[in-house]
Amino acid sequence: MSGDLQILRFPQSKSIDAVRFLSPLSAFSRFIVAAVHDPDTAGSAIEIHALTPPDLHLQSSCPTPSRISSLRASQTPQKPVIAAATLAGSLHFLFADPVEASLESELSLSDKSFHGGPISAIDLEGSGCECVSVGEDGRVNLVKVGESRLNCGLVSDSRGLVSYTAVRWGSPTEFATGGLGHTVQWWDQRKPGGPVSQFKGNWTQGSTSGIVHSIDIHPSRKHVCVVGGSSGTLFAWDLRWQQQPILLSGVGVDETTHAASESEVWEVQYDSFMQSSNAGTASSARILPVMICSEDGILAVLEKGEEPLDILSEPCAINGFDIDLQNPSDVICCLEWETIVFIMRP
Repeated sequence: MSGDLQILRFPQSKSIDAVRFLSPLSAFSRFIVAAVHDPDTAGSAIEIHALTPPDLHLQSSCPTPSRISSLRASQTPQKPVIAAATLAGSLHFLFADPVEASLESELSLSDKSFHGGPISAIDLEGSGCECVSVGEDGRVNLVKVGESRLNCGLVSDSRGLVSYTAVRWGSPTEFATGGLGHTVQWWDQRKPGGPVSQFKGNWTQGSTSGIVHSIDIHPSRKHVCVVGGSSGTLFAWDLRWQQQPILLSGVGVDETTHAASESEVWEVQYDSFMQSSNAGTASSARILPVMICSEDGILAVLEKGEEPLDILSEPCAINGFDIDLQNPSDVICCLEWETIVFIMRP
């Protein structure tokens, strides 16, 4: 497939930990937001870049007190919201000017009562007015974003007995979390007190020491989570059949399962650009194509029962990627070797 792709590489002077598309601010502009870290100065920042192929220009930058562990951007062009969590346990919300894409203002949380250690993952719901955060300290928090203040509420605190590593909204009231042992939890704000459903990933011949790194939930199929984790593990968890995970990729688990990667799957997203080859399967049972990136340098699209379709194969880790919701043929990703890559699929 690489021969049909248009691939643009933009070397940077800093490490790129995450990249996201910003929603279109105008008909003639495209922007991305990046989480960067300078190993020479130990400084970290959130940067907005203008994407005008074949060029990428730095538009604005805002420093953060610690290295960024999770990055999200809302999809509302009226007032784009950027959320970034750090290894120091702080959470930052930046508001971008819809015309110039400059960072206008910032709200932040850094109290130890919010998270007592690194924040593992965050996710913005819908318009960016609500954010869920999870951490190694076992806390799950909800933050409501207002014009000039943040309202934080504690959903759960395991006091370190459970460590959460991934989170994703499924609906305005529901979200999924992931953690050690390839476990996945489903939460419903209408039913407080803890997760309403839980899956313990103990099907992989005893390899329950794996970690969930990323979760995605299709907007039209909130009952199906796709989960990426350690040892190339990629599986789907269907809330209707909770004890029967659908393994999409893994090492040595099933002879009929194709392994796209043998290392950490850092990110997973449904890929609406790719047409499913299982169109004849009942729609309620079909797992739609998903894209992953991995520690061993693979960016690929996977579908149950099919050979993985490699998009990129790099000599270094691919730390993260994002698919443009407005133009799903376009993908942005960041390499461990201080490079941002923009991919246009035919």
